[in-house]
Amino acid sequence: MTIKNLVIAPHVDDEVLGCGGILDETFFVYFCGIDEGKLRKDKDATPVQERFEELKKVSGFLGFKWECNEKTKVNNYVEQEFIDIFEDLINRIKPEKIFLPHPGYNQDHRAVFNASFIALRPHDINFFVRKVLVYEAAHDVIWNPQSIQINYAIPIDIERKIKAYELYKSQVRGMRSPQLLREIAAVRGAASNCKYAEAFEILRWCEDAR
Repeated sequence: MTIKNLVIAPHVDDEVLGCGGILDETFFVYFCGIDEGKLRKDKDATPVQERFEELKKVSGFLGFKWECNEKTKVNNYVEQEFIDIFEDLINRIKPEKIFLPHPGYNQDHRAVFNASFIALRPHDINFFVRKVLVYEAAHDVIWNPQSIQINYAIPIDIERKIKAYELYKSQVRGMRSPQLLREIAAVRGAASNCKYAEAFEILRWCEDAR
């Protein structure tokens, strides 16, 4: 099946938290990092191989293709280093839609969003992605819900999304629990006249030339 959609995920699991209800064979996900070796010393980092095994289960279940940057250390992202990476990725995939992480309060999310925004600028050397959307992070919904201007919603199967999330066993947390994901999807669904939905902010939406 043709790849039509590109998701930029700061970390392995962000793609499910923000877009898990819509991910399928038409999606390609780029993970900006997986190595947690530089996280706080008082917290045991999940081994990289374990993260990869979880990712393989999730991608197999949802059907998306993926690529992962194994060089970058989580919590140590540098915006400038990602600009060229994203430009090359976009030129290679040539997606109809691209989904970016909401910058929020997470430093990695901010670096990735800023680099993506620059890589998506209209330029002779850049493929022009006509539809650019921002996906939510559960922690931002709780911490600062007005920081993202929701204006687009897609009905989803919430059980499928939660099942995918629970395949990331090492990443399930109370602050982004399956029940919280269900409640967020219910609120987004209520606002868009369906039972459950994922919601996004449109940054750019250009119709194809006729």
